[in-house]
Amino acid sequence: MPITKSAKKALKQSKRRQKQNIRRKIKFRSLVKEFRKAVKAKNFDKAEKMIPSVYKALDKAAKGKAIKKNTADRTKSRLTHALNKNNKTN
Repeated sequence: MPITKSAKKALKQSKRRQKQNIRRKIKFRSLVKEFRKAVKAKNFDKAEKMIPSVYKALDKAAKGKAIKKNTADRTKSRLTHALNKNNKTN
């Protein structure tokens, strides 16, 4: 347990940041999962409408350093590629 005042404050900050990071990770992971389900079900209209919200969640997670920026960029690229690849076959 922290003893000094600054250590107590640092612990509180750390716990608050951890909660925010977990919340951001859960948000983008659930959106990515839902997006992939829509693409797999060939529901491309829904998937295209979801792209901005997925991008926003990924960017917020990267900005808050819950995930690395390159991870967010790579995920966005793969999702867009999956949508375009499957959308062209129809």
